[in-house]
Amino acid sequence: MKKFLISFFVIVLIDQFIKYLFLRGFEFKSKCISLVLAINKGVAFSMFSFLGESLKYIQLVIILGLLFYFYKEKVIHKHPILSGILFGAAISNLLDRFIRGGVVDYVYYHCGFDFAIFNFADVMIDLSILAFAYYYFVKKDDKISS
Repeated sequence: MKKFLISFFVIVLIDQFIKYLFLRGFEFKSKCISLVLAINKGVAFSMFSFLGESLKYIQLVIILGLLFYFYKEKVIHKHPILSGILFGAAISNLLDRFIRGGVVDYVYYHCGFDFAIFNFADVMIDLSILAFAYYYFVKKDDKISS
C-alpha cells in the first residue's frame, strides 16, 4: 500500500504543479506543438460536456467504483505503482473539475492534423492502461483479478 500511496501522490503533485504553471501564464508555441492553457469541461475531445456539473460526480462514482474493484480484486496489491499512477492521474483531473470547473489541458498537437488537447495526467492514465493491458493480454497475468 505504501508504493501505491507514494506513486499516487507523486503523480498528483507533478500534474498539479504543471497545471499551476499554465494557470500562471506559461505558454510555448511551435510549428507542431503548442503548450497553451485550455479548460476542458468534457472528457476526451470535449465529449459529454453537455453534462455540465453532473460530469464530475459521475466521474467520482466511476473512480470510486474502480478503486473498490481494484482493492477487492487485489490489483492494487499486485500492481501498486501502476495502480497509484492510474488513480493519482484520475483524481488529479477530477480535482480540477471541482476546483476549476474543468480539466486543465495544455498540450496541443497540430502538425498535419488537429489532435485533442491533453495534459500529463491524461498521458499517465493512457500509459497505465496500456501497461495493465500488456500484463493481462501479453504476459497472461491471470492473477490480475484474483
